[in-house]
Amino acid sequence: MIDAIAYKFQTGTQCVHLPEKYGTWPGVYNRLRMWAVDGTWERVFTALVAQADADEDVSWAVSVDSTIVRAHQHAAGARKKGPRPASRTITPSAGPAAD
Repeated sequence: MIDAIAYKFQTGTQCVHLPEKYGTWPGVYNRLRMWAVDGTWERVFTALVAQADADEDVSWAVSVDSTIVRAHQHAAGARKKGPRPASRTITPSAGPAAD
């Protein structure tokens, strides 16, 4: 089960596309989801980091990416021609009056 979950994250594949050697995909998906909800992964990660820190195997480096990707003005829904038309005033119809 752990190998199947690791394979899923290493390859970026969906659970549906896991190789048959890992068993049924619903079983893998349900176990992954269940362990995420009940905090199992958080406890495993915390224990692994604590152990690596105690062994001085961790170098704490933080990298922040400040890349900005801007969309073209047309991708943002900009109008194609001229300014937006003024809103029209809505007047009641001149139909027959109710008696």
